[in-house]
Amino acid sequence: MKHDLPQNSAGEMANAVARLTGLINQAGLDCACRSKLDETLSRFARLEIAPAAREHLTNARHQRAHIETILLFLQDLDEIGETERDSSVYLDFALLFDDIATIAKDGALSMRQLGQFAALATVGR
Repeated sequence: MKHDLPQNSAGEMANAVARLTGLINQAGLDCACRSKLDETLSRFARLEIAPAAREHLTNARHQRAHIETILLFLQDLDEIGETERDSSVYLDFALLFDDIATIAKDGALSMRQLGQFAALATVGR
């Protein structure tokens, strides 16, 4: 189950912050003004990143819980044999494994986004 996650990726946010930082560097501002501007840019990055990061962490945790639930169903794998009369059982287990793979990809994407957000937290410092 996928959640509606923030549309802006960490890469897009990083590009925007990097472009702003570049423009500020080129402006040749005096020290007092530059310090305040750097602080403001850093605060902006944190305010933009925090809600998206929380949503991705929540999504990853939800995906982990979903996988844990599926693992409970997979425990029944110990109860079947290689010559099961109802062959649909094998398909059911295959689908459970497919679900885990799909869910794990979604959780992995959220964790990668969190890694990018963590890198962005240092921008402007």
